[in-house]
Amino acid sequence: MKKYLALLLALVMSLALVACGSKNAGTSGGSTTSGGGSSTSTSTGGSSSGSKLKVGAILVGDENEGYTFAHIDGIRKAAQACGLSDSDIAWYYNIPENEQCYDKCIEAVQAGCNLIITNSYSHQTYTQQAAEEHPEVEFVAMTGDTALKSGLPNFHNAFNYTFESRYVSGIVAGMKLKELMDAGKVTDPYIGYVGAFPYAEVVSGYTGFFLGIKSIVPTAHMDVQYTNSWFNIQDEGKAAEALMARGCVIIGQHADSTGAPKAVQTAKDNGKVVYSVGYNIDMLAAAPTAALTSSSNDWSVFYTEAFKAMLSGGKIPTDWAKGYEAGAVYITPLGPEVAAGTAEAVKAAEDAIKAGTLHVFDTSTFTVGGAPVTSALTFDSDGDWTPDTNEGIVDGYYHESEYISAPSFSLRIDGITELNNG
Repeated sequence: MKKYLALLLALVMSLALVACGSKNAGTSGGSTTSGGGSSTSTSTGGSSSGSKLKVGAILVGDENEGYTFAHIDGIRKAAQACGLSDSDIAWYYNIPENEQCYDKCIEAVQAGCNLIITNSYSHQTYTQQAAEEHPEVEFVAMTGDTALKSGLPNFHNAFNYTFESRYVSGIVAGMKLKELMDAGKVTDPYIGYVGAFPYAEVVSGYTGFFLGIKSIVPTAHMDVQYTNSWFNIQDEGKAAEALMARGCVIIGQHADSTGAPKAVQTAKDNGKVVYSVGYNIDMLAAAPTAALTSSSNDWSVFYTEAFKAMLSGGKIPTDWAKGYEAGAVYITPLGPEVAAGTAEAVKAAEDAIKAGTLHVFDTSTFTVGGAPVTSALTFDSDGDWTPDTNEGIVDGYYHESEYISAPSFSLRIDGITELNNG
C-alpha cells in the first residue's frame, strides 16, 4: 500500500515542479549495492548536466517510509527544477542513526559530493563530525538544532513551520468534533495523539494541533501516548488502540507510519465513532473513511533554495525555516467525512497565518498551571533538551523556529496530558 502511495505522490510531484533555472531534467539512478541493512544508489560517470553541484542524500529510510519519501520527493523536485542530472545525486538509503551515517558522509565526500544532506535528527552528530573534517564541503542536518552552536560555516540546519500545518489540521479535527457533538454522537471532546518522542519537535506539533482544535471546541482535552520510535507500525497502531479504549474520538499523530490511521479505520469499521488525522502523507488509502487530513511538508522549497545557492555561489543559511507563506507546509486533501464548512475554515486560517494575523502560539489562547505565560526561552545552549536562553514570547506570542530552525516550544499547556513521559 505504501509503495502505491509513493508512486502516486511521485506522479503528483512530476506535475508540480518548482521553476529555478534550467529545465534539463534528471532523476536518481545508477547502480545499487546493499550491505549491513542499508542501500546505496550512486551515479556513474561525470555530471552530465555540467553543474557545479553534486548532492549526497543520506536518508534514514526509503520511499516506503512517509517521512523519508517526503524528502526524496523534495530532493527530486528541486533537482529536476534546477537542471541537475542523474549523476548529480548520490542516494544512500536506510542509513541508521549511528557511525554508519558518518561513514556514508565520508563516502559521499569521496564520491565528489559538495553538498551532503542527512534527514534524521539523530544523524546530526555524525554529520557535524564530517563537516568539521571537511570544511570544503557543505553539510545540512535536516531537522537538527546544533548548527548555530557549532560555529561551523559549512554546517546547516533546516526545518519547516510544521506547527502551522498542525494547527490547520487541528481546525479540521475541531470542525468534525463539533459536528459530532452537535449531533449528540459525542459528549466528551476527548482527543488522542500518538507521539514519537517527548522532544520539543513533537510537543510543538501536538500543541499546535490541540490549539487548532480548541479554536473550534474550547472544552477539548487531549492525551498523548508516546511510542519512543519515529517509525513503528505495530506500536503506533497499539498506541492508537489504547487511546481509543480510553474514549478518544479523534487520533492525531507525530509518527511516520500508517499504523495509527489503520487502527482507527478498523475501529470505525467495527462501529466506533472515531477519526484520524495523519502526518507526512495522505492517509486516505490506509483509512478511506476515517482519515480527515494529514499535516505535511514540501521539502522541495528548502532544497530548491539550497541548490540555487550552491549553483550561484551563494550561501545556505545556518538555520532555515519557512511555512505557509513559502508553500513549505500544507494539509493533504480533506477526507470524505469532514464536517460541512471545513474547507472554508481551513482557507480562513491559512490566509490569516500567511497574513501574520494568526499566530499559532498566541499566549491568550492557552495557560500553563492555570496561569497565563509571559516568558519562555527558546534556545538550548547546553544540550540538556531544555531551552535556557533567548526570550521566545514577544508581542503576545511564542516565536517558534525564528531563532533557530528546529522547533523549541516545549511548554506543557493545560488541557494536554502525556500518559507515558518518563
